[in-house]
Amino acid sequence: MLHLVWPILLEQVLGLSVGFTDKWLAGNLLEGAEHLAAVGLVAYCLSFLPGLFAVPAVAATALVARCVGAGDLPGARRVAAQSLLLAVALTAVLLVLIAFAGGGFVRGLGLPADSTALAMRYLAIVLPALPAMMIIHVGVAVLRGAGDMWAGLVAMTVVNLVNAAASFALAVGWTGLPRLGWEGLAWGTTIGYCLGAGCVIALLGRRTRGLRPGPEDWRPDRGWLRRILHVGIPAGVDAVANAACHLGFLSIVNGLGNVAAAAHSVAITIESLAYLPGSAFMVVAATLAGQFLGAGDERRARRSVWQAALACMTLMSVAGLLFLVTADGLAGWFVGGGSRQPEVAALTAQLVRIVAFAQPPLALLMVLSGGLRGAGATRLPLAVNFLGLLLVRLPLAVVLSRESIELPAGLGTLPGLGLAAIGAWYAMAADLTVRGLAMLVLFSRRNWSRVVV
Repeated sequence: MLHLVWPILLEQVLGLSVGFTDKWLAGNLLEGAEHLAAVGLVAYCLSFLPGLFAVPAVAATALVARCVGAGDLPGARRVAAQSLLLAVALTAVLLVLIAFAGGGFVRGLGLPADSTALAMRYLAIVLPALPAMMIIHVGVAVLRGAGDMWAGLVAMTVVNLVNAAASFALAVGWTGLPRLGWEGLAWGTTIGYCLGAGCVIALLGRRTRGLRPGPEDWRPDRGWLRRILHVGIPAGVDAVANAACHLGFLSIVNGLGNVAAAAHSVAITIESLAYLPGSAFMVVAATLAGQFLGAGDERRARRSVWQAALACMTLMSVAGLLFLVTADGLAGWFVGGGSRQPEVAALTAQLVRIVAFAQPPLALLMVLSGGLRGAGATRLPLAVNFLGLLLVRLPLAVVLSRESIELPAGLGTLPGLGLAAIGAWYAMAADLTVRGLAMLVLFSRRNWSRVVV
């Protein structure tokens, strides 16, 4: 398990650094809270877009792992090709939807007009690179199902190094390049993703892993596509619904002003440090559960996921303690020093301390849901995540953050607690705790490891 974890952990560090780079550059090179607020909105939008790729990606990891565990490499190659074909079709649909409705979608997220304009300028440059994001997302999922955890690390190393260097150089006009400012950050991100996709294509084409699809594998296969959709659709609905609920949560915070939106953006980035072990152990749990079930060893499938969950919960609990101690310093670093944007820095530190207490249940939520998805039981995580976000986080965030709540159809108003962004983050911590405990209860049952895929 540890042998598989550490390359993914390094990959997650590099993937997180893409967002870190943009936020650090926005906070240190560009004046005004509106840039930090806009880059936070951009991060949410970019995390929402690949959610559709969860349909082929989650299915690819689960089905490739089953095939590899059973010694069926021809089946693994067919899964890889059919998953990528489905991802290409989904990308084309998504690009059409963005062209017609993307602007209205971004404006509907409630950010002030100046920050919204900045976000739309950024997305107009980055969105044409969506096919490259698809290749990275689905291609790495295929390789992970076969146990190759180095592919994502190589790809994200390229993405991050290119993004950091190009974003800085284009933002400030380094070495004679044009000084593009805010747009320079977007161009750096786009270039990084395109080169990262090239690396994934090269890794998939290697013959040593036995995953290089042949010409016959690329012909649409109804049987395999049906299996991919059977496993992947619940995961895709989960990802899109999860992202939509998060965007709804973001619109609640955005309605509180630029300072709240900027602090939320920075605090989310800081909290994502704790996601690193969570994401790594989640991927390992999915791969091991799928491979052991493919080999017919249900006991080891269960045991591997439990071990991943306990190890992750330990690491994320330590991260929570570090957040409590270092919140002020981390917040100040992102805004170029606490005296540069004191209101943003102070609020950011408060938000980070709130979510520190939710790290152990968040670890359970991430790793156990990864194990379920790797087994092909994708409907259980969908139910837990959707109901938790819809019934706990969003309504509680409205009640805790606002002074008053307007009821629909002119039915009057209800009083709220008026805690602003702090109240919204209390709601987030409560939601993570409820969902983590619910996932623990579901995973303790035995039917998930007997799902037929």
